[in-house]
Amino acid sequence: MAQAKTQFGYRRHPDQDRPGPNPAEHAVVVVGAGPVGLSLAIDLAQRGQRVVLLDDADRIGEGSRAICFSKRSLEYWDRLGVGDRMVDKGVVWSVGRIFHGESQLYQFNLLPEDGHKRPAFINLQQYYAEAYLVDRISDLPGIDLRWRNKVTALEQRNDSVVLTIETPEGAYRLHTQYVIACDGARSSLRQMVGAEFAGQVFEDQFLIADVKMTAEFPTERWFWFDPPFHAGRSALLHRQPDDVWRIDLQLSRDADPVFEKKPENVRPRIARMLGHDKFEFEWISLYKFQCRRMDRFLHGRVIFAGDSAHQVSPFGARGANSGLEDAENLSWKLDRVLRGRSPASLLESYHVERSLAADENIRESTRSTDFMAPNTPQEARLRKAVLSLAKETEFGKRMVNGGRLSVPCSYDSPLSSPDADAWRGGPRPGCSMLDAPVGERAGEHAYLTDVFRKGGTDFALLSFSNRAAVEAPDGVKNIRIGGEDGLADSAGLAAKRYDAEPGSAYLLRPDGYVAARFRHPTGASIAAALSRAEGLN
Repeated sequence: MAQAKTQFGYRRHPDQDRPGPNPAEHAVVVVGAGPVGLSLAIDLAQRGQRVVLLDDADRIGEGSRAICFSKRSLEYWDRLGVGDRMVDKGVVWSVGRIFHGESQLYQFNLLPEDGHKRPAFINLQQYYAEAYLVDRISDLPGIDLRWRNKVTALEQRNDSVVLTIETPEGAYRLHTQYVIACDGARSSLRQMVGAEFAGQVFEDQFLIADVKMTAEFPTERWFWFDPPFHAGRSALLHRQPDDVWRIDLQLSRDADPVFEKKPENVRPRIARMLGHDKFEFEWISLYKFQCRRMDRFLHGRVIFAGDSAHQVSPFGARGANSGLEDAENLSWKLDRVLRGRSPASLLESYHVERSLAADENIRESTRSTDFMAPNTPQEARLRKAVLSLAKETEFGKRMVNGGRLSVPCSYDSPLSSPDADAWRGGPRPGCSMLDAPVGERAGEHAYLTDVFRKGGTDFALLSFSNRAAVEAPDGVKNIRIGGEDGLADSAGLAAKRYDAEPGSAYLLRPDGYVAARFRHPTGASIAAALSRAEGLN
């Protein structure tokens, strides 16, 4: 089976040659060079922090793994300088279809409106995403990426952490203010701090087969309940770049994993689905659902992100996307703490917000699993009734759950200022900013997410101008829509999506979340909301 691989050589670092008992000192060490660790390191480096990034392997490309990346993740990668490359290579899609047996129940469009820079989703093999992120790191002198550096011990002190790191040439130690554990579902750092997962492991088994073939299927997500080619189970079909197709097939709980993973046993299953056997295998894997998370994402100065902190089922694309949201949530907060601009207690809001997101993702993943693989006769009867109703009724369609796809979490956050005015719509405090087309005065077309990231991402005041527009506080970027010196809202979508009237304003956090919004902003109200969002009160 072919698969893309990129291998990196181990290089000895001067830190390994430091004499005496005093190890080298660094502000931040990120452990794990997957999409989350790579993105977090880039984000911190772009904010001016120096980062050591460690990975115990020397390669990427062990199977396609995560393939579905959301609009929110693409907007984040835009801010990291890799969004265009991801989208140019990826397969863009927004339409999904749900089938029962041979019949289509319904179809859906995840982004029916125009006026967004990025699509609802792209499909892109994880090894491409990681390769593009590694390439981006090579442009940033602030990141020291060390392959075949495995953390084997961790000692927490009052104001720092000491790591012991094993390499092909022996062990050495590092001294750091903060460690970010992005070392995956089998995180060794999680074991070192004595934390374990709580949650549920489902017994149902699923087969993944990535196959290379020429096919005329549309670029959509197709999901079947009880298909004729795989009776009594579920199936999923997704297109990836390079004429590779992801196929998921539900297996029985007592299926023998060793037997089921053999290519000669997988081939007949896929041939029945496709109606031919003109395909080659790229990757075969077997997995069980796990919906679990750590009780706390902060353990002293060791902070957990991505799969090391939480796990969900792959249906719904909530794993990698939620990990990337961890990275963007943490990076600006850690940067402020390291610079002394916010107290260390600001990091507690990372745990509060992202644990809420983990709970939401686990809840949705569990519901998906229970619907796809009923555990009791009662659940099976309910599913049968819902599927029979879905073809004819809207409420039945809403109850069908073939893996509800990842959307940004809304935070009930201590950093948010509650609304003081009435709003009919728009993103409330604790929600992600919305994109919209805006016109720049030079006649160029742009998007609000592009304007937000220009000049670096710190706090920004998005205001819809009137004659008495309020200026942003020092250090806060001004983004003005309308007026003589503002951006044009030629399509009217920015005002519509933000429920904006002349004078309305939104305070946006560095991660693009709404900290506060105002119908009648004043310097004092903006300053108070900013102070709260910075963790200063």
